[in-house]
Amino acid sequence: MQTSYQEDEIEIDLQDLFGLLLHKAWIIILAAIVSGAIGFAVSFFLITPQYESTTSIYISTSKGNENSMTYSDAQLASQLTKDYEELILGRTVLEKVIAQYQLNESYESLKKRVSVENTSNTRIISITVKDPNPANAQIIANSIRDVAAVHIKDVTDVEAVNVADEANLPENPCEPSIPKWTLIAALIGVILSAGIIIMQYLLDDTIKSSEDIEKYLELSTLGLIPNFDTVEKKKKSHRSKEEEDNYEPRMEADEAIEVVDIEKEQEDAEH
Repeated sequence: MQTSYQEDEIEIDLQDLFGLLLHKAWIIILAAIVSGAIGFAVSFFLITPQYESTTSIYISTSKGNENSMTYSDAQLASQLTKDYEELILGRTVLEKVIAQYQLNESYESLKKRVSVENTSNTRIISITVKDPNPANAQIIANSIRDVAAVHIKDVTDVEAVNVADEANLPENPCEPSIPKWTLIAALIGVILSAGIIIMQYLLDDTIKSSEDIEKYLELSTLGLIPNFDTVEKKKKSHRSKEEEDNYEPRMEADEAIEVVDIEKEQEDAEH
C-alpha cells in the first residue's frame, strides 16, 4: 500500500513539474532564442572560416603485367597504403612543402591541417588540406601530393605514383557550420533554462495551498485566513475613478487616538 502511495505521489509530482514547465515555456523559448543568437554570432563573426581542398593519388606497386596480379598482391598493396599515409604526413614531406612556399608555421602546425585517407580496398589515397584561404588550401594540397609522390618512390619499390585527381578550389567553407552551431547553442539554452526551473521546483519546500498541506503533511484544513493586503489591492483595483478620488483609507487605532488628543488640546486652548 505504501509503495502504491509513493508511486501515485511521484506521478503527481511529474504532472506538477510538467505543468510548471508549460507555464514557464516562454522562459525556455526565450532562452533558446537568445542562446541560439549568441551561437550564430560567435560562429559567423568570431570563428575564422576554414576551406578544404582534396587531391588524390594512385599508387602502382607492380613492375610487371598489371593483368598478372594475384589477389594476395592486391591485398598486400592495400595494406601498404597505411605506410604511404605515414610517409605523406612525415616530417620530410611537410617540411619540404613549408620551405618551398615559405610558410610561416611549424611542421606540427601544418600536420594538424592535413588529413590522409585511403578508400577501402583500393590503392587510392586522398590528401586533404584545411586553410583559411581557399587558394592556399589548393596550392598546399597539390604541393604535398607532388613532394609525397617523389618521396614514396624513393623510399619504397613502387613503380609509379600517379595523380588521380587534382586539388579543387573550394568555394564554400567547411567549418564552422553556422546552422549546427546555432542549433547546439539553442539546445544548450533550453537545457540550462529547463534545468534551472526544475531545480527551483525541487528545492522549493514552501506550502502554497491547502492541497499542499493535505498532500505533504497529511492534515486536513479547517479554514483559510485571507491575505488582507491582497484583498485590499483587489478592492482598490475594482474601484471607479470617482470612488478612488473620494476614498480615504481607514486610520489605524493609534493614529485615530492621536488625532482626538490634538483636537481636545485645541478646544482647551480656545477656552
